[in-house]
Amino acid sequence: MPRVLGVDIPNDKPTHVSLTYLHGIGPAKSLEICRNLELDPQRRARELSDDDIQRINSTLDTQYVVEGQLRRQTAENIGRLKSIQCYRGLRHRRGLPVRGQNTQSNARTRKGAKKTVAGKKGVKDMRH
Repeated sequence: MPRVLGVDIPNDKPTHVSLTYLHGIGPAKSLEICRNLELDPQRRARELSDDDIQRINSTLDTQYVVEGQLRRQTAENIGRLKSIQCYRGLRHRRGLPVRGQNTQSNARTRKGAKKTVAGKKGVKDMRH
């Protein structure tokens, strides 16, 4: 398994697919990298020479924000929003959706598993 920026990329997949295993690189960007370095995107990752891997590493280091650097940048941005206590920062802090999504019936991914609130009476109980 070739290592690119500290991440093992899969051997058996084409180079352009293997590069998408890096955080911050999607399909379009991986094809762009292959085109810029004049690599065959359909060539398997195991067939890359040490020189090719070195060229990929140096290109990603100089021209793209990926992996740890991108994760750090994202965390800093969220931390900044929290520290200035803007609306988006408060939503991040409370673990609620940040981009205006409905929370009454959805948002289970952000809110987590249901937490049942005790003491709620039904309509039939209130008649007596």
